[in-house]
Amino acid sequence: MSASSHRDWTPTFAGERRRGGAVSAPMRKLAILIPLLAVGCVTDEPQGGAPMPLINAAGQTIGSVRAWQTAGGVTFRIDASGLPHGVHGIHVHAVGRCDPPDFASAGSHWNPAGRKHGVNNPAGPHAGDLPNVDVAANGVLGQTVTLPNATLFAPQEASGTLLDADGAALVIHAQADDYVTDPSGNSGARLACAVIRPFAEMR
Repeated sequence: MSASSHRDWTPTFAGERRRGGAVSAPMRKLAILIPLLAVGCVTDEPQGGAPMPLINAAGQTIGSVRAWQTAGGVTFRIDASGLPHGVHGIHVHAVGRCDPPDFASAGSHWNPAGRKHGVNNPAGPHAGDLPNVDVAANGVLGQTVTLPNATLFAPQEASGTLLDADGAALVIHAQADDYVTDPSGNSGARLACAVIRPFAEMR
C-alpha cells in the first residue's frame, strides 16, 4: 500500500473505516437503524406509580408492587425474589398494614359486598380475589394481575374503594388458591405483604 493510500484510510472505534474523513453510506444507514431497533424493543406496559415494598415474614424487602387504575379495574405489577417455587394465591386484604411475621394486621380479604371467597364459588367472589401467580424455580416472581371492577380512589362518600380510611394490602400466600373454599381458598400462610399506598398512578 502506498503512503498516500495509507493516509486515505483510518480505522475508527467500532472497526468502521473512513475514507477522506467521511463515514461511508452503509455505515451511516447502520447508525440510523440501530436506534430504531432499540426503540422497537421497548414495551408499552404501564409501570404504575412508585414501587411499594413487598416484605417477607422476616421483615425483609424481597421485591416491589406497583399499581395503576385501568378502565376494567386495578392492575398490579409484582416483582419479587426469594419466594418458594410454585403456584401461590394472592389477594388484596382490607387493611393497609403489613406487620410480620404473619401479616394478620392486614385483616381479611377486601370484601365490601360481604360475599364468599372464590371465583368458582356460587356465592363469591371477594372483591379482593386475584388469580394465582407462578413463582419460577429460582424463586423469582414477575407477574401482572388485575383486580376487576375495583377502584383505587373515589369521593369520600363512596364505598368499595381500595384506598379507604384504613387502606389495603396485597398478600402472597404459601399455596395455590383453589378459587372456591371460604375464606381464603386453602391458600395457606401469608408469605409476603405490601401496603397499597395512595400514590399509585392513574392510567
